[in-house]
Amino acid sequence: MKAASLRALVIVAGAIGMALSGGMPAAFGASSTASSTVADGVTTPQATTNPQAIILEINGAIGPATSRYVVHGIESAQKAGSRLVILEVDTPGGLDTSMRDIIRAILASPVPVVTYVSPPGARAASAGTYILYASHIAAMAPATNLGAATPVSIGGESPSEPSPTSAPGPTPTPTPDSAPNPTPGRNPTSAPNPTSGPNPPAAPSPSHDQKSSPHQSSQPKSTPSSTQQQPQSTPPQPQSPSPTDAPSDTNSPNAASPQPTTAMERKVVNDAVAYIRGLAELRGRNADWAEKAVRGAASLSSTAALQQKVIDVVARDIPDLLAQIDGREVKMGDHDVKLATRDLGIQRVKPDWRTELLAVITNPTVAYGLMLIGIYGLLLEGYNPGVMLPGVAGTICLLLALFAFQILSVNYAGLALVALGVGMIIAEFFFPTFGSLGLGGLIAFVVGSLILFDTDVPGMNIALPLIAAFATVGGLVIVGIAYVAARSMRRPVVTGVQGMIGDNAEVIQDFAGTGRVRYRGELWNARSATELRAGQIARIVKVEGLTLWVEPGGARR
Repeated sequence: MKAASLRALVIVAGAIGMALSGGMPAAFGASSTASSTVADGVTTPQATTNPQAIILEINGAIGPATSRYVVHGIESAQKAGSRLVILEVDTPGGLDTSMRDIIRAILASPVPVVTYVSPPGARAASAGTYILYASHIAAMAPATNLGAATPVSIGGESPSEPSPTSAPGPTPTPTPDSAPNPTPGRNPTSAPNPTSGPNPPAAPSPSHDQKSSPHQSSQPKSTPSSTQQQPQSTPPQPQSPSPTDAPSDTNSPNAASPQPTTAMERKVVNDAVAYIRGLAELRGRNADWAEKAVRGAASLSSTAALQQKVIDVVARDIPDLLAQIDGREVKMGDHDVKLATRDLGIQRVKPDWRTELLAVITNPTVAYGLMLIGIYGLLLEGYNPGVMLPGVAGTICLLLALFAFQILSVNYAGLALVALGVGMIIAEFFFPTFGSLGLGGLIAFVVGSLILFDTDVPGMNIALPLIAAFATVGGLVIVGIAYVAARSMRRPVVTGVQGMIGDNAEVIQDFAGTGRVRYRGELWNARSATELRAGQIARIVKVEGLTLWVEPGGARR
């Protein structure tokens, strides 16, 4: 007994020792990687024995699974002592909550994060634009695009004339006092450098006049202290842009953008504008165009984005990207970091099985199907107790669906309508409502399915063919019930007193008035207005208690 206890103690001590010996070098390694030396105000990370850049892929709509994958990937890169995190992006947008989780992780990351829109033909639309602005380095591959960052779920109709209340800024017109000490020659399209103080951009250079003058004259800025400009030598036209304007100005939010029509829409749009302008000012990027992307759904190609200082680099591939950003300085908290990325190793981090499972479950179409399977499974178990399989499968599917709905943006009125519709269709089997319950349930089911996910984000809606398929099946069930009910009503009654009317009985003895007949092996008292003979077949015309009213119905047997 003592020997066994001693062996157990030795095993436990060995396990603790191995854990400590394995954990301490990793901790020291991470510490040494994070440590840095300061020279001339620029912080340069110390080289590691095998420096690497971690690549995380954002492909498709941004949802809870994507945010979990990116956030954990950035945390893992920090623990592993990686020098750089590259987000390879191709997305049409995504959920606001998931996007903000990713941006918070980028802003808090001690490892520089590069967002790279790739491969050629990819896009960083909507939520992808915000993530691009939040990154330390923004890069794009040729033939890619970004923009269209308007919150799509609240898009208003475009009025005939823009409302003055839709101007982004709190002041109706810019004043010279709001832009003190301008510095001549500054680029008007670039946002102020966070470290350059409160001085705003001044009059634009000739190469950018056509890109900034219509926007400047048509609306004030939401942050006058950092973005308002001095009047140019040639006064711009205040209402109509020049025909020679750059293509980006066709996306001006004042000219053709959908204007918010309600207080809630204005709140959401203004919140999004303030958020992306804050990111632009933090990274020193074009805040004016960022506002256009939100208010007017403006978009840019990679070349135009580089010219307007929306991004930092246009790179063909990852090696070209690493070569171009080598030696650049990025702001990390309260100090600058000089990147050393040339000949940096590359490691692609794929989502683990938990993230893959979460991505499948949180797909709105899958979650919708799981909910219906769960409801029907529990109903079948309720109508057939003891079968077990429908109940077990239905419970699991319903719990998974509820978990997905808790994460996704779900309209609970739509969820209640779907459940009510399914229940009413099932109830049609048991109540003689002649299709009213079934028809009402079908309407509730379709309407609830359409409004179940209250968002217009691509990839975050239920596929309409799936809704149509389930609605068609429900409609066929209702039609089948109505057909069976109508056919049963046309068939003669075969039970009870109604089933006896018109049936035949055999006369037992001759009688005129009252007598006895045999019906289905039973002897009944009978009454007849005509004389009947023994063995004759009589037809029942009425039933009164235990007496049958009969009349001659056939020949004698």
